[in-house]
Amino acid sequence: MKLLEGKTALITGASRGIGKAIAEKFAAEGCNLILTDLFYDDNAKALEEELRTKGVKVKMYASDASKFDQAQHVVDEAAKEFGQIHILVNNAGITRDTLLMRMTEEQWDLVINVNLKSVFNLTKAVQSLMLKQRNGSIINMSSVVGVSGNAGQANYSASKAGIIGFTKTIARELGSRNIRCNAIAPGFILTEMTDKLPEEIRKEWAEKIPLKRGGTPDEVAKVALFLASDLSSYVSGQVIQVCGAMLT
Repeated sequence: MKLLEGKTALITGASRGIGKAIAEKFAAEGCNLILTDLFYDDNAKALEEELRTKGVKVKMYASDASKFDQAQHVVDEAAKEFGQIHILVNNAGITRDTLLMRMTEEQWDLVINVNLKSVFNLTKAVQSLMLKQRNGSIINMSSVVGVSGNAGQANYSASKAGIIGFTKTIARELGSRNIRCNAIAPGFILTEMTDKLPEEIRKEWAEKIPLKRGGTPDEVAKVALFLASDLSSYVSGQVIQVCGAMLT
């Protein structure tokens, strides 16, 4: 039997990078998928069609996870179509990096809303379903910079640190109903976002990592699969760093 057979997962920010890798990993393990991203573009449509070939039910929604009403609408519509939501992966996120002295209020608010408020929005929306089921796994995508901080990323680091505090609190609030909540803190992961960095910067980062390389989205997805499945049935309130020992 596949690890997630008969389960349904909602994944935000799912059309590329880590979100896409998680969707692909979950589909391969028999999980039905509710996917969201800001736009239902050709990329999102192609992913939706690709995942259906795995023999699972897939629905992609265009939705802004930072908007409470839109998050609730997606969950309401998905509940009608799928019945239950067993797994939530809060993956939507952006960066607007700059030193605090140059950071605008707009850059601060945008990153906090997309990265942190979205986690509140979706968790709040799925909570009632999971409480009725007395079962659920919530996985929040944090970052090593939410643990350590990083110059030039005050907004991003604050949002990812906030996710860790939120995760630990929700694990305590919902644990009695058999709902688990954990966070993943990726390090330097090779995605479209990091591809935009100059090659010398990427090499410099790799040299700082004991494993001497960046991670892949698939390696983060494997940890998400562990947290989503019964393999982690007694794991809750934890932050798992996927960083090649970059942060220990």
